[in-house]
Amino acid sequence: MKIAVIDYGAGNVQSVKYALNRLGYESYLTDDAKKINSADKVIFPGVGEAASAMKALKAKKLELMIPELKQPVLGICLGMQLMCNFSEEGNTQALGIFDLTVKRINTNLKVPQIGWNQVRDLRSSLFKDISENEFMYLVHSYYVPVNEDTIAKTSYGITYASAIQKDNFYGVQFHPEKSSKAGEILLKNFLEL
Repeated sequence: MKIAVIDYGAGNVQSVKYALNRLGYESYLTDDAKKINSADKVIFPGVGEAASAMKALKAKKLELMIPELKQPVLGICLGMQLMCNFSEEGNTQALGIFDLTVKRINTNLKVPQIGWNQVRDLRSSLFKDISENEFMYLVHSYYVPVNEDTIAKTSYGITYASAIQKDNFYGVQFHPEKSSKAGEILLKNFLEL
């Protein structure tokens, strides 16, 4: 199986590769549209800031290609947020795969949310063999509101979509590559879709 990890300079790509290696899968980092297109599965990771990440995608001419992908695509953290229409972070026009707006966390709790939190209302084969209220690792200051594409929720002063799905596109706000056994199960489920 060919697994492409999109490399556009937005952090955490190595930890994603290591997590896949631990599961026994080889993957390759690439910003080459042909190699991304020909992969069986695509992982779209991201740590950082939305506006500069979109700028990097455009510089590599990936912003038009990613929404056209037909194979399963998993957006992680900022990768998930960039699959939405718009992010309040830097007033960023994003990829528009999901008709959603990413909003700043505005609660009296500490922002960014850093650490372990529960995912619940799990509604996808992505969560096969993962328990309701399982803990996943999160680091974020922005969130996707609960919507019709929500396949998991998390609460942190507000309840938000911690995972979304539309057609072949999946997004998770948490970091499966840093979420211990449950995160490994989720990555394995994605690779077996």
